[in-house]
Amino acid sequence: MPIFEWRSTMPVPVDELFAYHARPGAFERLAPPWQKLRVLEQEGGMKDGGRVVFKVYVGPIGKRWVAEMGGWEEGRQFVDRQVQGPFASWEHTHRFLPGADDGSSELLDHIEYSLPAGRVTDPLGAGFGRKQLERLFLFRHARTRADLERHAVWSQRPRLRVAISGASGLIGSGLAVYLTTAGHEVVKLVRRETAAPGEVSWDPAAGRLDPADLAGVDAVVNLAGVSIASLWTAKRREEILSSRVQATGTIVAALRKMEAPPKVLVSASAVGAYGSRGGEALTELTELGDGYLADVCRAWEAAAAPVADAGVRVVTPRFGIVLSGAGGALAKMLPAFKAGLGTRLGDGHQWWSWVDLDDLLAALEWALHDDALSGAVNVTAPEPVTNLELTKTLGHVLRRPAALAAPRLAVSKGLGGMGEEMFLASQRAVPMRLRQQDFRFAYPELEPALRHELGRL
Repeated sequence: MPIFEWRSTMPVPVDELFAYHARPGAFERLAPPWQKLRVLEQEGGMKDGGRVVFKVYVGPIGKRWVAEMGGWEEGRQFVDRQVQGPFASWEHTHRFLPGADDGSSELLDHIEYSLPAGRVTDPLGAGFGRKQLERLFLFRHARTRADLERHAVWSQRPRLRVAISGASGLIGSGLAVYLTTAGHEVVKLVRRETAAPGEVSWDPAAGRLDPADLAGVDAVVNLAGVSIASLWTAKRREEILSSRVQATGTIVAALRKMEAPPKVLVSASAVGAYGSRGGEALTELTELGDGYLADVCRAWEAAAAPVADAGVRVVTPRFGIVLSGAGGALAKMLPAFKAGLGTRLGDGHQWWSWVDLDDLLAALEWALHDDALSGAVNVTAPEPVTNLELTKTLGHVLRRPAALAAPRLAVSKGLGGMGEEMFLASQRAVPMRLRQQDFRFAYPELEPALRHELGRL
């Protein structure tokens, strides 16, 4: 039976390392973004008798995995055992050990497993299987370390109760588990009848959100809005604008009616606010630009502003292209690039401001806590790249050629305004305000970010 171990030193005391893994959301937070995984049921947490049911996919094929928890030793270890799944057997012991000093600890993952055909296939588990486990746990330990370092910045602040709209999307779902593993409580705004604790039903199109349902909330993060990654018909353009303005206006109206409103509203925007500006360095002091997306962002941000009159601090993060192996722009690009069909768009000289999803989540955490931060904040990596650079770098990381080019006219006319403003517009946005606040990016450069998100370390 193959045995695998992975050990790392962590920058926090052992009790905090253990707490991070035992809190709600840890299972989802430590799932690798390149591995499609869907949680079906979860109960009992990590303590003895807890249970997680999920589907893990290899290509289009999903395999049901049922894990039960045992071996709980407060502050020291817990064990998950497969009772149904792709392995003949699987037992994962999570151990948490004191470090060389009071401010550090050691994380040890010990796994004993057997492949389906036992003795026949177990040699593969010591070869190919081990490489896949190394890939997985290198990622898990890197994310754990980065999260703990970032949460430690705010460890002396009270834990927050945070309401999130758009919590089912790529950013919202990631933010929810990022916050719960830091010890915060998350309330999800859902457009249906509530089905679980921690949910609040609302209808932004009808302007319905009961202020009483937000009582006791310390902060709101507004990420609601239909995806812009679709063909921009006249109807879709209206939906992109109205979904953002209506959702933001509904939240603002509810907060203004509260006797004790949350201290902060973090309401999303995008670097599309600047329009297409060539190679100009775009900071939060730069005037907004022209174009459909600029107009959407202008209206979106304006809808959030009135709540400041109620004493609520308003932050409008302007997101760049969000890189995540779990979805969004990068996931849409991967099939073509993996097939060796990586393609620059136009001449490729247009600047693309991007940000790793983990850095984005940390920036939102910063915005929740930093009382000195308000107004527009560029949430982009400090090193933007051109479309040509991104194309070459992604091809290099995947070890695939990426030498094709899509003519500018084909991109612009074939996709209408969407092609012109999403793919050909040039925005060299830089995170001036975050840098002024001493925010530290874990992934300031593109290649390490892509390797982190795709497990190509």
